[in-house]
Amino acid sequence: MIQALAPSGATETADNEAHHVLRDVADRWNMAARTWDVEALTALYTPDVVMYGGRPGMSIGHDGMRRYFASYTGLLASTRLELRDQVMIALAPKVYLAQGYGDFSFVLTSGKRSGTTMRTTWILVERAGQWKILQHHFSTTPEQPPIPQ
Repeated sequence: MIQALAPSGATETADNEAHHVLRDVADRWNMAARTWDVEALTALYTPDVVMYGGRPGMSIGHDGMRRYFASYTGLLASTRLELRDQVMIALAPKVYLAQGYGDFSFVLTSGKRSGTTMRTTWILVERAGQWKILQHHFSTTPEQPPIPQ
C-alpha cells in the first residue's frame, strides 16, 4: 500500500505521480539487484546522494554508493525489495519523501536464502528527466524504544 500525502491544495494527479515515481524507482532498483549489478544500482542514485548505511565511510556520492554496493559482491547473488506501507509526501515540485517498510529477500552466493524487514526512507528527485534517489536510509525497527531504563 502506498499512501501519498500532497501539500494542501494539491490534486489527485500529484498522488498518482507519487505512486508511479516510487513504483518506477523500486522496479529499477530490483532489476539492478536481481544480479547484484553494482554499476546499475549506483546509477539509481544522484551524484550527490547521502545514504545512512550499515558500513562506515560508504555513504556519500556515487563513489561511496559504488563502494557500498561493491562491498556485498561475493556475498549477495540477488536481492529483492518489496516496499509496503509507504507514505509519500511531496516536499517540493519533483521531490518526494517516501517512508515505510521494505521486505528484503536475499540469495547469497552460497545459494542460501534469507530475508529481513527494514524501515525505509527515500527522498526521490527528478534530474534530467529521470527519477533518482537523493537520500537513502534503511534501518531495523528497535524491539523497544531506545530509552535508558
